[in-house]
Amino acid sequence: MSQPTDPTSFATTDLCDAHEARLAAGELRVLHPAFRAFGRRIRFAGPVSTVRCFEDNTLVRTTLEEPGEGRVLVVDGGGSLRCALVGGNLAQLAQRNGWAGVVVNGCVRDVAEINACEIGVWALATHPRRSDKRGGGARGQTVEIGGVRIAPGNWCYADDDGILISDERLRV
Repeated sequence: MSQPTDPTSFATTDLCDAHEARLAAGELRVLHPAFRAFGRRIRFAGPVSTVRCFEDNTLVRTTLEEPGEGRVLVVDGGGSLRCALVGGNLAQLAQRNGWAGVVVNGCVRDVAEINACEIGVWALATHPRRSDKRGGGARGQTVEIGGVRIAPGNWCYADDDGILISDERLRV
């Protein structure tokens, strides 16, 4: 029987090749290639937790303050390019609390600080402005980024070639 992939020893290209039927069925999805990698871990994988917010990172901080237990936080920031939802302090918080990575459908800032962290962060762009702190948004809901559905408990796999979302942990 095949074994689950190790969260650090996989290639998204190999996963796509090994799971073509899942791709065809929509059980394995590829995020659009607009995301850029930051942090010292380009390659990471784990079960997904979600936050939906728009130009307000209050729930991002609240979530990253919790034990990550190897999860990946997917932040649907609506693709806003007007402010950053994750910066150096949040990346350090995610690292300290055991998150495998963060995927931001939006911007990050404090890139030098993020790049010093042993965590992976993928985002659309950088922006020097911080977000608002209004307490808006939602946690634990299914989000859609670029036409790709992402639900809590899905698995995220990220490396140099891109980001995959799977309905379940993949086996090779």
